[in-house]
Amino acid sequence: MAKADTEKWKKINKNRETRPKVQEYTCWEELSPIPISLPIDGAIGITGDWRTFRPLIKKGCNKCGICWMFCPEGVIQKKEDGSFEIDYTYCKGCGICAKECPTKNIEMKREADIEK
Repeated sequence: MAKADTEKWKKINKNRETRPKVQEYTCWEELSPIPISLPIDGAIGITGDWRTFRPLIKKGCNKCGICWMFCPEGVIQKKEDGSFEIDYTYCKGCGICAKECPTKNIEMKREADIEK
């Protein structure tokens, strides 16, 4: 990636609070090389209200970050200790994180089976 491109992405790679909620591009070449989706309230409310399956990170997680990299909604966040947590308010339960986990330490569990 050229230096000019690196500078261009700095404004997009800001934290969630400072990035614009809507970002517009004129062509695919302007897209950032990292996930830029931001979790926001949808037209029918927060996602967690209608999700069928919930991804649960098990104790054997090796903190590789592949789940974070593949999450299409950007709801997996890295904690200070290097582990990851899922923001269930916005998680849609698509299961991509579980499918991509190389150690199979993310389990998809039906919402109805989770004790509240």
